Amino acid sequence: MIADRVRSFAGNSRANVAMTFALSLIPICLAVGAGVDYTNAAARESQMNAYADAAALAAVKPAILSQGDSASTTTATNTFNAQAEAFAGVNYSPSNLTVTVVDSVASRTVTVAWTATSHNAFAAILGLANTTLGGSAKAVGALAPNINFYLLLDSSPSQAIAATPAGINTMVQNTASQGGCAFGCHESNPGNDNLGNPNGEDNYALARSLGVALRIDNVTAAAEGLMTTAQTTEDANQATYEMEIDTFDVTVNSIQSLTSNLSQAAQSASNISMLEVYDQNCLTQLNCNNDEDTNYDLAMSTINTDMPNPGNGTRSPGDTPQEVLFLVTDGVEDEYQLLPQNPTTMDPGRQQYLMNSNTDWCSAIKNRGIRIAVLYTEYLPLPTNAWYENFDNSGNGISSFQSQIAQQLQTCASPGLYYEVETGGDITAALDSLFQTAVQTSYLSQ
Repeated sequence: MIADRVRSFAGNSRANVAMTFALSLIPICLAVGAGVDYTNAAARESQMNAYADAAALAAVKPAILSQGDSASTTTATNTFNAQAEAFAGVNYSPSNLTVTVVDSVASRTVTVAWTATSHNAFAAILGLANTTLGGSAKAVGALAPNINFYLLLDSSPSQAIAATPAGINTMVQNTASQGGCAFGCHESNPGNDNLGNPNGEDNYALARSLGVALRIDNVTAAAEGLMTTAQTTEDANQATYEMEIDTFDVTVNSIQSLTSNLSQAAQSASNISMLEVYDQNCLTQLNCNNDEDTNYDLAMSTINTDMPNPGNGTRSPGDTPQEVLFLVTDGVEDEYQLLPQNPTTMDPGRQQYLMNSNTDWCSAIKNRGIRIAVLYTEYLPLPTNAWYENFDNSGNGISSFQSQIAQQLQTCASPGLYYEVETGGDITAALDSLFQTAVQTSYLSQ
């Protein structure tokens, strides 16, 4: 009987299925447990990496970049720890966080690296209490450099031309006794020239009475407006911008010494004015200089001496700001130069020609690492003006080289920093655009 029962049990296939199922539960439970814990660990690691991303990005915001490396380190550390330490299911210690900050000339790189462990729900089954986690994130922030800007603005008599074609026509129509002059020339003793204007006034006063804006007015407004643009850009970039404003005619006139007070610079810019002469051909009653009132070489040599060698504009100890020269002009010099002589003039001392045709000041300045931004206020052709067509009585005048002015000034400018405004164009918008280009390209200038 006993033997029969044994043989019956051994031959029962239902018992084998039950045993096989029971044995298979072990790897199934292990697989399910491992799967759940692995999924949880992966999700937690992904979330921790998201915290690292946020920490790295917070550390390269403009406001933080302006405060130096320690500020970036502190910001990244605090941002990450505040989230990671409160994350349920993850065992994290601040000692397992590494924040690395590396500065270059134009950027700061912040790397956030971390390690932690994820608590396993099936620790008893798997024999593993925790799963190791780890990751890192990197963010790069562009460092807006500190820049000193030097505005060198043409205030010579050529800037007295009416600012728009309509204004030019108005001036021409109201100066018939002068042959139709489009310039609002500023003279303290216009009676010597028999201009024929009402009450013996000069053309500058005539333009004012006719409501005609002159180019110097637009240049003044543009310089004032630029200070507001500079202040807004400075705040947004968390950089430091300083401004110096000078004008040039027969000499160099200091309007505003280098300052970081851009509101003060704007107020000073409102004082920009064009050169007032005694009368035609005479600077003063005792100094008749043949209207040689645009001394470009003196202006450039003076500003070259005034500007220091540039730095990279970073916040690193010992570094100095970048330097940018803004030249706003119509591109024609009129000065005394004994040698070399202008081959088109009969006056052996008068140089009325393209700027930068004697000494190459543009190259000299750029070779020092200073960038030059040029705003060319178009020298408008004036075929009705005898001086424009034939200033030296030999068949030559500014008309003979007028087509070369733009190219000469473009060559003077640093790459990408040339802008041309036609008569009637918006000088304020042009100067603002040139400024923004100068600021943006400063990131890549070194």
